[in-house]
This record gives sequence, C-alpha cells and structure tokens, in this order.
Amino acid sequence: MTALADVYINRVAAFLPNAPVDNDHMEHVLGMVGDTPSRVRKMILRSNAIKTRHYAIDPTTRETTHTGTELAVEAINGLIAQGMDVNDVSCLACGTSYPDQVMPGQGVMVHGLIPNAPAYEVLTTAGVCVAGMAAMKHAYNAIRTGEHQGAIAVASETASAIMRGEHFQAEINQKQLEDAKPEIGFEKDFLRWMLSDGAGAVQLSHQPNAQGVSLKIHWIDLISYANEMPVCMYAGAEIQDTRFISWKNVTKGERDARSLMSVKQDVKLLNENIVRCTVENALLRLIEKHRLKAEDIDYFLPHYSSGFFRDKLLDGLKNINFVIPQEKWFTNLETKGNTGSASIYIILQEFLEKYPLKNGQKVLCYIPESGRFSSCFMLLEVVNGN
Repeated sequence: MTALADVYINRVAAFLPNAPVDNDHMEHVLGMVGDTPSRVRKMILRSNAIKTRHYAIDPTTRETTHTGTELAVEAINGLIAQGMDVNDVSCLACGTSYPDQVMPGQGVMVHGLIPNAPAYEVLTTAGVCVAGMAAMKHAYNAIRTGEHQGAIAVASETASAIMRGEHFQAEINQKQLEDAKPEIGFEKDFLRWMLSDGAGAVQLSHQPNAQGVSLKIHWIDLISYANEMPVCMYAGAEIQDTRFISWKNVTKGERDARSLMSVKQDVKLLNENIVRCTVENALLRLIEKHRLKAEDIDYFLPHYSSGFFRDKLLDGLKNINFVIPQEKWFTNLETKGNTGSASIYIILQEFLEKYPLKNGQKVLCYIPESGRFSSCFMLLEVVNGN
C-alpha cells in the first residue's frame, strides 16, 4: 500500500463584497417584505450578536454586484495575489449551499472564470455549511493519495440573492387575497437576518511553505445524523404534515405563492438538537478515534450561526468532558456574519492574519450543519518555516 502524503494549507484568502452593512441598514439593502418592516428583525439581531455583514448588493441602486461564482473567483484571486501559480494546481473543489444555477455544477462555473487556469479535475459539493468542508476534504484526499500535487478548495455564498423582499411578493399577494396577515412565516423571516454573503479559498499541497506559516491537516472528519434526524434547514421545498415536497412537484404558481425557493428553518428543532448532534455525539467519536485531548488544543475555531449558541456550545463541551476555555476560541461572526459554507474559510483567513502562531500549535475547527444535522471537525497543526 502506497504511503499517504502529508497535506498542508499553504495559503488562505477571503473575499467579502462591498462595504459592511450594519443592523440599522440591512432591511433597506434587502428590501422590506410587503412594504412592511419585519416584526422580528430586532429580536433576532439581539440574539444572534451579529453587528455587521456583507451583501452582494449595491446599497444605493440595490443592483446585484456579484454572483456566488464571482465571489468564489475573487477568493481564488486572493490566493493568486499571494503568489499561487494556477499551473501548480490540478484539482478544484467548490462548495456552496445555494448555487447560482441548477446545472451545470458550481465548480465548473468557477473554473471557467479563473484567470489563465489550465484544465482541472473539478468537483462540486452540495449541502449547507458542511458543503465547504466536503470540498476541503476532497482536495485534502486528492493530495494525500498522491493523485494531485496541488489543489484548491473554495466555498461561496450569496444568501442575499434569495432573501430580497421582492422575492416574497407573490406570497404576500396570495395572503392578502385570503385576508391573511401580509407577512411571511417566522421560519423564513428568521433567516433573512441571519445569513450573508462571502467566499473563502485555500491552496493545498504536500509540502509546507519554505517561509512563513503553513497549516498541516491532521484529519477532516464529517458525519451525518440524517439517519435519525428530520430535515431542519431547506430550500426548494416545503414540509406539509411531515411530508417533504420538492419544488419539482408543484406548479410555478404554487412555488411562487408559497415561496418554495426561499431558505427556511425549523428553529425549535435547531435549538433542541444542534449541540447534542453536532458537538456532543460527533466529537465523542473523535475523542476515541483520534485520542483527542482538550488540553492539547491551543485554539478552537467554531462556526456557529448565532451568538445565541456560544454558551450552549461550551455547555456541550462540558457535557462530554472536553472543555476548551473560551479565551482559546476565535470567531468573526460579529463582524462578518454567517456566510454558511464559506464561514470557516473566512474565519481561518482572519485568524491567520491576527494571531502570532507558533510551530506545533494545534487548531481545532468545528463546522455544524442544520440541514439534516451534519457535523465536521478538522485538526490543524501550525508549521512555521521561519
């Protein structure tokens, strides 16, 4: 059996479109639903602790400034600006929650816009937040097995494209015809104040940087609990009496009137299960599998969707006797928002920029997904070439 190669993250880049949008201006940029201010916006913002985020929308004209594909390419351009040669890469893995098109895959659309790129093996990963890490794992395995010498993993989100107020107008019109309240359901309005836009990319190879910091990937572990859990976060469908109904099985008029293409979430199901499934159950496996010890972790990079979960995450770690003190945590949720599958890339880029890392330090990344309750943990080690 051929020995597996070590894999290193050589470069990390992030791209966030336009100027940050604060809480007082976000409804102006996204647009009101039915010309009525949201009744739950302020409550949700107090809970999620997000103060600014970015949208691929011009705040003055409200025109779209970037597609999800273009955001991903901007992040890859950031790798190129740092010195990456596109010819040193032969594998591209691209993840996103909500691609710009049904087909072709988002990965080939990104590949087509990378300046001067040669032919690549290209993979598109789907899902929600873990889609970005599924892309990373494919790139990691491509290097580890020796099939490729260099790879790019990238994730991007343009949540704003489907959260604009005007996209819900058909539903509002239908409700007014039925003499119902002209507002959308909480499961849809909730996410309008939670999600935002951005992209991140990494370059991987089998060698650390000759100078500066690299991150050795010890392992990437993904697991799904869909075998025991129902759907929690979804788009392009609706749930009626526990039946999951696809957008393909209703008329266009019904899709519009019920906003089937919007992103929705069962918040009660989320709150009751996200920590138990994606922290406690998932991490308990890894403690045994990798002989993981909390005291060996120098930094913890969690992607949680809301500040509401910060202390609940700590409680989950306490429940399995794997306490990582919060002074070792780093997240940029407050200033960058929740960018879904791109979040961990954007967190990692800012972390590397801000922290004076030392050779041998261990970094544990945590990425949950509420789609149908999946989880990913990644263990990194700092390699300093200086």
